[in-house]
Amino acid sequence: MKKKLIYILLATAVLSSCKKDILDTKPLDKYSNLTLWSSKADANAALTGCYSGWEIGDNVIYDDCMSDNGIDQFPWEGYETFASGLATPSDPGVNKYSYTTIQRCNWFLDNVDKVPASSLDNTLKTRMKSEARFLRAYKYAVLSQVYGDVPLTLHNLTADEANAITRSPKTQIVDFVLQELSSIAPSLPVSYSGSDIGRITRGAALALKARVELFNAKYTDCIATSQQLMTGPFNYSLFPDYEGIFRPQNSNNQEVILDVQYLQNDNAEWVLGAALPNSYGGWSSMAPTQSLVDAYETKNGQTIQQDGSYNVLQPYTNRDPRLDATVIHPGLSYMGAYFDPLSANSSDLVGNNNASPTGYNFKKYLANIDDYNNTAYGTDVWNTGGSIIVIRYAEVLLGYAEAKIEAGQIDASVYNAINQVRQRPTVNMPAVTATLYPDQASLRTLIRRERRAELAGEGLRWYDIQRWKIGTQALSGDVKGSLKGAVNAANGALTLTPNSNFVAGNRTFDSKNYLWPIPQKEIDINHALKQNPGY
Repeated sequence: MKKKLIYILLATAVLSSCKKDILDTKPLDKYSNLTLWSSKADANAALTGCYSGWEIGDNVIYDDCMSDNGIDQFPWEGYETFASGLATPSDPGVNKYSYTTIQRCNWFLDNVDKVPASSLDNTLKTRMKSEARFLRAYKYAVLSQVYGDVPLTLHNLTADEANAITRSPKTQIVDFVLQELSSIAPSLPVSYSGSDIGRITRGAALALKARVELFNAKYTDCIATSQQLMTGPFNYSLFPDYEGIFRPQNSNNQEVILDVQYLQNDNAEWVLGAALPNSYGGWSSMAPTQSLVDAYETKNGQTIQQDGSYNVLQPYTNRDPRLDATVIHPGLSYMGAYFDPLSANSSDLVGNNNASPTGYNFKKYLANIDDYNNTAYGTDVWNTGGSIIVIRYAEVLLGYAEAKIEAGQIDASVYNAINQVRQRPTVNMPAVTATLYPDQASLRTLIRRERRAELAGEGLRWYDIQRWKIGTQALSGDVKGSLKGAVNAANGALTLTPNSNFVAGNRTFDSKNYLWPIPQKEIDINHALKQNPGY
């Protein structure tokens, strides 16, 4: 996919009139519809247009700022408006209410049969249709998860139709998504090679299906779908180096099931620069919280509340290795120096322009910023190639374990799935056993903590807060950062002051926030749309 730039350029041209709402009823002019569908190349160009923007790395990297994992210090970016419980229809903070990809896919599916069979054989055409149906299903899965009831349209609409369309029940949207994913999976290949790497695979369809089933408490179905991914013909496995999963030279490794692919200069990603510390030219837009740091176990496999050896004034010592791989924290050796957001002479001092407001920065994708400096993966962190992961195999294993726990089907496979994730070679956390976690309640606590530690910074935490209904606990009160103190520049040693956490903000949560407000501009266009309760 990265190399199909000619298709991207053509697709951009023919789809340039697409807007970001459901009233985008005419994505192409008459000339395009009459002439585009004459060859396989035309169909490829149109399908590549469907891929454009189906998901963006910004969502993956930024979305944890809507949760207790992170905070975005810049109000104009909108994430803290939502996270603080201040979202309104006129100012929702974050807006995922877009039908652009859906309308592009509808247009493709409505027209691709016009391509002569002599140019596009039926097997390839069926696969291409399945790719478009996946992209459409993905967008509907996101829309229904954050907004609940949303309009369901499977064909391009006239202006009159768009102005009158109403919201379909979430259950109908979810059923449609799951039926689509089941239907298309057999038509998709297990893998691709060459320039086709990055297209939708059979595994991606099943992994999204398992995620949607888990998010909608269809636990028995999630178990069955996950089991398919855990056996042949699939060969997914955990990448041995946790930190290395996210480095660009390891893109498309055996753990990656679905990702967004980028190509420097032509289809580049910029968001990594926004995450980077100020001292390296970044903005610190996404800052991890003390709540996230505290969620990681000690190396003994206990929480910091349980482990008597935990020292609150040396809080990063003897912790789950995923903490150091996920969070740049005070005293961490990073890029040849010890990270220092505490000292007055440091450009990363909390309170400085573009410095983290919590004393923490996210490290995923940024383990070594030289990966992107005049290499095959970027000119710098503001112009990068590589990929941003949307679904990986560790999520499947943890989803399987959670579904088994919630379904009351606790057996050895639950502990095995969790331990595969915990005992990745570079993580090597103590195994969990039935002796330590003997029942549903204790396992539920464990799996929720494990998901948070494993998947932090990957855009999934808000969805977990939503479906577990823990918003009041997770999104209320002060957003705390690290303790104040000093970092020894020579060796990274910490001298911290007790009970002195930085406070980056304050949040409130209301039950209405489990769904997002329908943007007022959409209701102004289509009065048949009704607002979500409480807004």
